[in-house]
Amino acid sequence: MHSDVGRLWASRERPFPGAAEEAGACRTVDGDDLPGLCRAIAEQEAIAEQAENPPARDGTAQPARP
Repeated sequence: MHSDVGRLWASRERPFPGAAEEAGACRTVDGDDLPGLCRAIAEQEAIAEQAENPPARDGTAQPARP
């Protein structure tokens, strides 16, 4: 959707899990243009993914949770 000043907005249909929200993932984001909006969405999804699948103490990635 467009705001009254022309910015694009997107909001997830389902909220992020609690751990992702606690890590800073925001359900609703905005951008000046479509590429900016896509970057904002990707940033939030990456925050959520990292919160759900944190790296191991030795720095290796944990397997994804089912």
